[in-house]
Amino acid sequence: MKVIYMGTPDFAVHALKSIVEAGHEVVACFTQPDKAKGRSKALQPTPVKKQALEYGIPVYQPVKLRDQENVDIIRSFAPDVIVVAAYGQILPESILNIPEYGCVNIHASLLPKYRGAAPIEWAIIDGEQETGVTTMYMAKGLDTGDMIEREVVQITVDDTGESLTDKLAECGAKLILSTLKKLEDGTAVRTVQDDSLSCYASMLTKNMGDIDFTQPAEKIERLVRGLQPWPCAFTKINGKGVKIYGANVVDKPEGVQPGSVINVTKKSFAIACGEGAIQITRLQPEGKKPMDTAAFLAGNKLIDGQHI
Repeated sequence: MKVIYMGTPDFAVHALKSIVEAGHEVVACFTQPDKAKGRSKALQPTPVKKQALEYGIPVYQPVKLRDQENVDIIRSFAPDVIVVAAYGQILPESILNIPEYGCVNIHASLLPKYRGAAPIEWAIIDGEQETGVTTMYMAKGLDTGDMIEREVVQITVDDTGESLTDKLAECGAKLILSTLKKLEDGTAVRTVQDDSLSCYASMLTKNMGDIDFTQPAEKIERLVRGLQPWPCAFTKINGKGVKIYGANVVDKPEGVQPGSVINVTKKSFAIACGEGAIQITRLQPEGKKPMDTAAFLAGNKLIDGQHI
């Protein structure tokens, strides 16, 4: 099939590679504009742009996809299908109607649950035991189009936002090939979403990572895993900012106030929560690299009962 591919982050690279390697003709890639990163503020290409250029695929990076010049460019390619994966812009109706087989989105949840920008992270934060990938026809609403195929992926107790993203990216890369085959041979089935079962996965913000120790330890531990690699859960210890990368749920003594340091040894410590406590296993102090708790305690004194 003649394909236009739209995607931006690492998650979207896997599907692009599988589509190209399966023999489909990707005539163009659309991705978000390059962004300045680091102290040098040098412009960095998106992961999808890097991969597309390796394949020699023309790359377009419009600020506003809906501008008429971009619609005209897409129409000039006469694509059979447009495949979208975490592109970062809403496709206007003028583009949705161009391809013969429509615009198909690879969405990282079991729709209709977790529509929106951050379905992977929210599935972990909310304590889901499974998630998956859905291929769907794109419509005017946010992730509301008819579903084509779904594949379930289990969430393990040690999954982070990063590890689950990798699993779902691989799943999506396989599922889109199945979906494209069904579109081409006319066997694709449209399944209308049940809006009553939907929930919204809002965009992540930096302040979401600010740990509230009055919350249950189980909820905080899921937050720690779900917000990796960005924005990461964080707090202050001895007045200095610390990102938390690893934590286990443990019991706390009765009467200990949330936010109190407990169970301090040479190699470990815990912080009391509203229910239970979290034992910190890996963290990153301001201006330093991530380290295990023993290394942190070697240079930072903590005592039982102190409040962070």
